[in-house]
This record gives sequence, C-alpha cells and structure tokens, in this order.
Amino acid sequence: MNGLIGAINPGLVLILAGCLAAVIPVQRVRQGLALAAPLIAAALLLAAPRETDLASFGVLGFDMVLYRVDSLSFIFGLAFLIAAFINAIYALHQDSQLEDSMGLSYMGAAVAAAFCGDFISLFVFWELTAITSVFLIFRSGTSAAYKAGMRYLGLHVLSGVLLLFGAMQIYFDTGDMSIRALELGNPGVLLVFLAFGIKAGFPFLHTWLADAYPKATVVGTVILSAFTTKLAIYALARTFAGEQSLIWIGAIMTVYPVFFAVVENDLRKVLSFSLNNQLGFMVCAIGVGTPLALNGAAAHAFCHIMYKSLLFMSVGAVLYRTGTAKATELGGLFRTMPWTTVFCLVGAASISAFPLFSGFVSKSLTMSAVAGTGFVIPWLMLLFASAGVLEHSGIKIPYFAFFGHDSGKRPKEAPFNMLVAMGLAAFICVAVGLPAFFPGFGFNWLYSILPYASDPYTVRYEPYTGDHILTQMQLLVLAVFAFALLQRFGAYPPEKRGIIIDTDIIYRKAGYGLAVWAGKVWTKVGAGLTGVFGNVASRSFSRLEAAFSPRGTLASGGLYNGMAIWTAVLLGLALLVAFFIR
Repeated sequence: MNGLIGAINPGLVLILAGCLAAVIPVQRVRQGLALAAPLIAAALLLAAPRETDLASFGVLGFDMVLYRVDSLSFIFGLAFLIAAFINAIYALHQDSQLEDSMGLSYMGAAVAAAFCGDFISLFVFWELTAITSVFLIFRSGTSAAYKAGMRYLGLHVLSGVLLLFGAMQIYFDTGDMSIRALELGNPGVLLVFLAFGIKAGFPFLHTWLADAYPKATVVGTVILSAFTTKLAIYALARTFAGEQSLIWIGAIMTVYPVFFAVVENDLRKVLSFSLNNQLGFMVCAIGVGTPLALNGAAAHAFCHIMYKSLLFMSVGAVLYRTGTAKATELGGLFRTMPWTTVFCLVGAASISAFPLFSGFVSKSLTMSAVAGTGFVIPWLMLLFASAGVLEHSGIKIPYFAFFGHDSGKRPKEAPFNMLVAMGLAAFICVAVGLPAFFPGFGFNWLYSILPYASDPYTVRYEPYTGDHILTQMQLLVLAVFAFALLQRFGAYPPEKRGIIIDTDIIYRKAGYGLAVWAGKVWTKVGAGLTGVFGNVASRSFSRLEAAFSPRGTLASGGLYNGMAIWTAVLLGLALLVAFFIR
C-alpha cells in the first residue's frame, strides 16, 4: 500500500481537488481542499525515492512515465507546491467556485508535468495548463479579459500542438519518446524548442504574458505568475541545457522588457514585463549549461516564484482595496496599508538582489556562471538588466503605489488572509537570503536541494564575499541615484494613460485590419464568386457524368472500345507519374 501511495504523482492530488471543487458549492469545503491538497502532495513528494520511475506503463506502443523524481524535478515541484499553498491562503477571502476549481487543476497540471518522463504525458498536462488557466483570465468578466484570454489560449494551444508534432517526429527518428537532452538539428527538435519558447516568453513569442496576466482576476494573476513560465524553464533545463543560442535569447529577454516596464502605467503590467525580464536570467543560465549555471537557473526559478508572487500579491491587494493598479491613480497608500507596503518592499528588495534577500544568492550564481564562461557581452547585458530591475520593480512599484504623490485614497489594509500569504512569501524571501551564520536557513538550505548540489564549484561557492557584495551594492546605489536624479529634474518617463505598443501590434492591429478588409471585400464579391464557382462545378460534374456514367460515352462503345480508352488514360497517368518522380 505504501508503495502504491508513493507512486502517485503529486500533481494528481491537486487535479483531483480541483475536480471536487467543481462540484462542491460550499465555500469552506473548497477552501479546505485548496489548503490540504498542496500539503498532501508535498508529503508525497518528500516521501518519494529519487532517480527512479515510480509510475510507468505502456500505451499503444509508447512507454509512458507519469512520475519520475530527480534533483531537477524535485526543486521545481517543491516550489510549485509551496506556491500553491500560499495561493490557497491568499484566496481565502473570495467565493468563486470556478476560480477555485480551475486554479487547483491548473496548479496540479503544472506540478504533474514537472514529474513526467515522456513527451506524451508532458503534452497532456501541458495542454491542461492552458485550458484551465485561461478561466482565471475569463473570470474577470471584462471584454478586454475575454479578448486577451482568447489570444492567450490560442498561443498556448499552439504550443501544445507544436510539442506533440515535434515529439512524434523525434519518435519516428529515434524510436524514443522519453524526455531527455536534445540537440537542435532536425525539425522535430525545433518544434519542441518553439513550443517551450512560447511558454517561456522568448522574444516575439512573449506578448501573451503582458497582455493576459494584468487582465486576470486578483487571485488569478498571482497563480499565473508562478507556474506556466517556470514549467517552460524546467522543460528547457531538462532538454536544452548547454544550447548556446539560449545564452543570447536569454540576454535579450533580460534587456528589452526594461524599456517597456519603465514607461508602463499599469503596475500589474509592469510586473508582467519584469517577469519576462527575470525569465531571461534563467534561460541564459540554461544556455551556459554548466552545473553552476543550471544550479543558478533552478535557484533563481525557486526564488522568483516566491518574490514575484509576493509582488503580485501586494499589487493585487492594492487593486482589491482601491479598484485600480494604475500608477497615475495611486500613491500615499503606506498610511493605511502599512503591512502591504512592508511586504512589497521585501519583494522589491528580493527581485533587485539586495544582500540578505533571496534574489542576491540566486542571481549571483547565474552571473558568476556567465562571467566564468567568457560570454562578456551577454554578461554586460545581464548587468544592465539587473540595474533595470531595480528601476522598474525595486523602485517604481513601491514608490508609485505607496509613496510618491498622495492620491488622497485611504483604503483599508488588505484582508488578513492576504497579509498571511504575503507574510509567508516574505519570510521565504528573507530566510533564503540569510548568510550561513543562521544554521538551517539561508542559501545553504537552498543550495543543498539544487540539481547539482554536489558540484565542486557550487559546494565552494560563497555569495557573501566582499567583491560580490561591493559590486552589487555599487550597482544598486547607482541605480537608486539615477532614479532620484531623473525624478528631481523631471527627466524620468512620466506615468501616462495609454497602451504600450509591442510586437503583438502585428496581429492585433495589422492582422485584424487585414481580416476586416478581407471580410468587407468578400461581402461585396462573395456572392458573385460563389455563383461562378457553382456554375463551373455544375458544368464539370455534368461533363464527368456524361463521360463516366453507365450510359455515358465510355460505356456506349462496347467492351473493347471502352477498354482501349481506359488503357490510354492509365498509360497517360503512368507517364505523368514517371515524369514527376524521375
């Protein structure tokens, strides 16, 4: 019995809880399910043996592995389950059966996908994350949310289709469906790479993120921020570690969102651009592919889930109390929302990689790995992006929401359950960042569960060295000074109401305009063209019937004449085929 329980993929526990929530109308029962499911799933994960297939079977000739735990899947699965528990606490104030059900199912699908050992199983849960998560966007009930949700769903279903087609091509080429290290070079691998790239927010494939996340519900945005993109990071680390194109892709990802985030007015959209920026650090580390770099990617993913959730929770609390997340409409909220302000500052310090906070000990691994492999330009790009993170997430979010000009708003403090959830996330951000003189806490604990914890470089790695601290503090102080100077002289980009134009303008405006134009053209000429094609089809059918029917031309000349005609036809076809295949 213990062996059977130990073979249960923890994600299935959350999916089951989501299915039950869909049919249970009682809010308290659903809340109990949301709190209990991550704890049960975490217990299953902690009890599971490592480096072995715990649930595998054959289906239609494919070897499917539904549960495989190793050092890489463990840290992602653990981070997902911690986030699921914190999200359950954050959502206790609301009564939404649809959101409870879809949220649990979505989180469960992401957890389950992280433990799959074959592409078919991964595809099933990959698509399930798309189908369930879109309801967290639709639940907002606005026209903008519906349109953004449809765009989001289309791209993510496309990601799943590419994953399936790519996996099948890999299977036809190799006869192996297992998830393993891949090398770019054949169409199947390229399709898988693009599938992962959509969910990871690669350049030109990223627009769904800043489009959809800010339009989700308050709770939905927090849930979305933790799972989809980090599942893609896990998949890339599993299959494309050491693919050097990822170094440049990741470096670009860290830089371009900075410019969007600095001028964006919607603070949840600022955090969405910032999320894309942080993913770039992880993608770049995966591209380097050394044990130290992969440890950095995994550590940064873990920390990012916590501090990004914390930032989205704090801005979500502001939205919940004031009805807006626009920087132009906020300011001075520290007076009546002091705890939310403190938690937001903890998240801001963490994402900015201040010493004693989680971002410092995770980002330093990636920066050291990139610098150690001689990629000077990508390293400089990451350095610039690190300063940009402080500008748009470390300073802009808390400054415009809680300080800055006084908006005159005096909302209540966030609900108690929201404060508890933010407090737990803030505790993790601080605890992970603490130096080694706090035994059992700090980066030593995080480093001990990394994929290559026994790697000599990681074992000897010490983030709290004089040069690390000095370099980071110089960068942070200069960024703060630049922000203060620009604000003082009015040179900092002002917060304005408007829409930031991104690459999705191609299909949201130009593509939509082309479709509208084509529709108008068809309205005018469609009836005439339909009539022409109908007449041509009718005449063609009449001619064919006259030739080939039992009373037609070919049947009226007798057996020998008919066979002569058919022989000529078949001979002509044979000559035509030979001409094209020679």
